[in-house]
This record gives sequence, C-alpha cells and structure tokens, in this order.
Amino acid sequence: MAAHRSPRMVVIAATLASCLLVAAGAWAQQLFIYPQRGQTPEQQQRDRFECHQWAVQQTGFDPTMAGMTPPPQGPAPTSSALSGAVGGAAIGAVGGAIGGNAGRGAAIGAGAGAVFGGLRRNAQVRENEAMQASHNQQMSQQMAAFNRAQTTCLTGRGYTVS
Repeated sequence: MAAHRSPRMVVIAATLASCLLVAAGAWAQQLFIYPQRGQTPEQQQRDRFECHQWAVQQTGFDPTMAGMTPPPQGPAPTSSALSGAVGGAAIGAVGGAIGGNAGRGAAIGAGAGAVFGGLRRNAQVRENEAMQASHNQQMSQQMAAFNRAQTTCLTGRGYTVS
C-alpha cells in the first residue's frame, strides 16, 4: 500500500529540498583562487569583490541572494480519497435513489469517488514535485554560469582558479 503524504509533508519536503539546493550552491561556489602575480591580500579581496559583481552583472544571478526568495510552490493538494468518497457518496445516493436503492448507490459512489479523489491528489503532488525539480535545475544552471563568469574574471586578473 502506498504511503499517504499530507499536504503539509509535501510542503516541508519541498522546503528542505530547496534549503539543500541553496547550501549545495554555496558549496559549489567555493573556488580555490591562487594569485599568480603576487597580489596582496587586499588586492585579492578587491578583485574577488569586483569579479563577483561582474559575474552577477553578466549572469543576472547572485548566489548570495539565492536563498532570500522562496522557491515556487504550487497550491497544496486539495483533493483526497476522503473528500472524493464523500462527494461520490452524495452523487451515488442520488443516482441510487432514482434506481430504487440509495444506500447501494451511495456505497458505489463513495468507492469510485475515493479512487478518483486519490488520483487527483496524486496528480497534484506530482505537479508540485515537478515544479520543484525544475526550479532546482534552473538554480543549478544559474550557479554554474555564475561560477564560469567569476572564474573568467579572476583568470583575466592573474589568478589560477579551480
């Protein structure tokens, strides 16, 4: 039997995944920089700052601000097997009453409603997960572009970067 995921758990999981992505982005940003031309620590600090600004300008992405905006989240799943069962039972009872057996119609409607309510909820959860995965991939691509731009700038200023 599949595990039941509450809307709250889906939101918590998406938030945790986003935090991990931001942390991974911060780790990925750590570049090893070696001054080839004997630059002083003050010059290195100035060059890193200016190259950071240049990389932000080139890419439109600032990894120091990436954690400030929450990732996009779709609406919490609104359907469930229970709500589907209730709605199905009501419709089934009406249909069963017309056919002469409201109780049997309600039972059939509840079963069908539960199945379709569960399917709708699962589709909503999958849609939210796909949105989160797309966001994570976009953040990863932006971080890679930023790192390339920053490496280009620092290399041009006489540093070995890896």
